[in-house]
Amino acid sequence: MVKISPSLLSADFSNLSFEIDRIKSHADFIHFDVMDGHFVPNLTFGPMIIQSVRKNTNLPFDVHLMITNPDQYLKTFADSGADILTVHAETCQTLYRTLHSIRSLGKKAGLALNPATPLAFAENVLDVIDLLLIMTVDPGFGSQPFIQKTLPKIKKAKELIKTADHAIELEVDGGIHPETAAWVREAGATVLVAGSAVFSSSDEPRTAIKKLRGDKP
Repeated sequence: MVKISPSLLSADFSNLSFEIDRIKSHADFIHFDVMDGHFVPNLTFGPMIIQSVRKNTNLPFDVHLMITNPDQYLKTFADSGADILTVHAETCQTLYRTLHSIRSLGKKAGLALNPATPLAFAENVLDVIDLLLIMTVDPGFGSQPFIQKTLPKIKKAKELIKTADHAIELEVDGGIHPETAAWVREAGATVLVAGSAVFSSSDEPRTAIKKLRGDKP
């Protein structure tokens, strides 16, 4: 069954504890979009926010570092309560070393690729990643439309992952709602990141998450 990682980027920042309580019985991960206003044109939250809500749930914290120089902050985010730390290939000059550093901190290592970034960046680091994140929008803002030309990339990523000698989650983030969720599930995704489709839906989170999984509400 596909896993759902609701993105707190679309939640009510003034009451994150309440928002987490709404989803924690239905979601598989909780996704934190960490933006620095440099790599992407937006600012969100940092490690103190993650640490402050860690007590609200035992769900894995799926922390997506959309920041330059992520190596400087890996230990800080690891100590804040992250379980998965995902970095962008576009920001890492020594990608293998960065991913190995995440694992050495006792965390799962994720690699993110922007829509225009070739899948080839993942080929030589399969042995040190636990999650491959295919972006289906350019990162920086929520509620963007899904880029359909990324679907073949997701399918190729699924085939690439099959060559690894260990389990790797294939995560997709960007423009995910019930219709696009069906497309990426069919393409082979195992984790779907969704923000507004969960937190801004007219449905209760339980129902919204079921729809993203393709289950009957």
